[in-house]
Amino acid sequence: MPLRVPASPVRSLLRKTITAGLQAADPFQAVLRAVSFTGASLRVGRRRYDLSRYDRVIVIGAGKASARMAQALESLLGPRVDGGLVVVKRGHGTRTKRIEIAETGHPIPDRAGLRTGRRIKGMVEELTPRDLVIVALSGGASSLLPAPPPGVSLAEKQRTTRLLLRSGATIQEINVVRKHLSVLKGGGLAASTNATIVTLILSDVIGDDLGSIGSGPTAADPSRFADAIAVLRRYKIWNRIPESVRRHLRGGRRGLVPETVKPGARLLRRVHHEIVGNNRLMLAAAADAAQRAGFRTILLSTAITGEAQEAARRWAALAHLIASGNKPPLRRPCCVVAGGETTVTVTGRGKGGRAQEFAAAAALGIAGLPKVWAAALGTDGTDGPTDVAGAVVSGGTAAVARMMGVDLRRALKRHDTYPALQALGCHIATGPTGTNVNDLYLLLLP
Repeated sequence: MPLRVPASPVRSLLRKTITAGLQAADPFQAVLRAVSFTGASLRVGRRRYDLSRYDRVIVIGAGKASARMAQALESLLGPRVDGGLVVVKRGHGTRTKRIEIAETGHPIPDRAGLRTGRRIKGMVEELTPRDLVIVALSGGASSLLPAPPPGVSLAEKQRTTRLLLRSGATIQEINVVRKHLSVLKGGGLAASTNATIVTLILSDVIGDDLGSIGSGPTAADPSRFADAIAVLRRYKIWNRIPESVRRHLRGGRRGLVPETVKPGARLLRRVHHEIVGNNRLMLAAAADAAQRAGFRTILLSTAITGEAQEAARRWAALAHLIASGNKPPLRRPCCVVAGGETTVTVTGRGKGGRAQEFAAAAALGIAGLPKVWAAALGTDGTDGPTDVAGAVVSGGTAAVARMMGVDLRRALKRHDTYPALQALGCHIATGPTGTNVNDLYLLLLP
């Protein structure tokens, strides 16, 4: 799908910055920058692997960007790839020759994901120390590769996931729970095989914490069962999750269930990780595009977090400061670029996503400011369970909403921002981008 941006005086700049950011985060190119193959020598970052020492090279993976990563590995290694299996969100698949692409449910895991997880576990269990596994990992893997422990059903894990996603917990907190409800996450995949593992990572986690990206299937996990229980209690959902989940977590806390793989574990000596792309690279490219378009530009942060509405209020305060001309951090024409991942504590049954929630709240915050635009979008092209990436609003959006009878405050209260922004013509659509490196936020004052 071609990039669709609503008509406005900043439409051209929006298209340039968004396109530049997404191109910089393209998983195919990210892999090619980090990996090369000459003769029998495979270079991954600063490490080299003599493939003549390995009987088989298998590619497995999970995440919204893993299909494009698999394509890149096929283009580099050709017939040296002996097969593999990569799982992506439905609609995010692509053509490959040697590596099978499976599409499963996200953000709620489904039966297709359960079957794929079992297949991947079975594949790596058969491998020996003379085999090499290349893992293509990106954001979304936690949902796409469900592998509940014995005694916990998929339906029970689905209910727990729904409650977590609506609770307002951060992705790191959610993944602490996920890792303790899986036989693959929290280093479980690495523990399932004797092969050497190289994990290529397109990071969607602030700070690039290896244990949080995709819930760290090949990484050490410092968190414990007690931490998972604490998260569920903190967000007041402990008594709402299925009894089987509580029983499993309590058993783990008492030592009756094995813990996840901990830092320093011997098996991690045969596992190596390489970050091939992240939010900062995407933001730098977007900022450079704005600067080349003649805008004074600042990359403000890669770590915008917290409730989307509160983050939007801070974004609006910055817009007021710049627009006032009273010792602003930037003077017009200017563009502020930032990234991160906000949260939404959902109540009700509204339709939307964190980027749309941010945009709608920003529209109220910048109401009345002339020549000011704010945009927010998810780099994977799907904001929450919707078909759009995000939205762009201006200082005049709130007034237009009032004239049209669109109640933005009510939409925010009900977390029902999609229909409101759709009625106002504010949506940004990219279609599935094949990448996933957190969100992009832009503040434009021409």
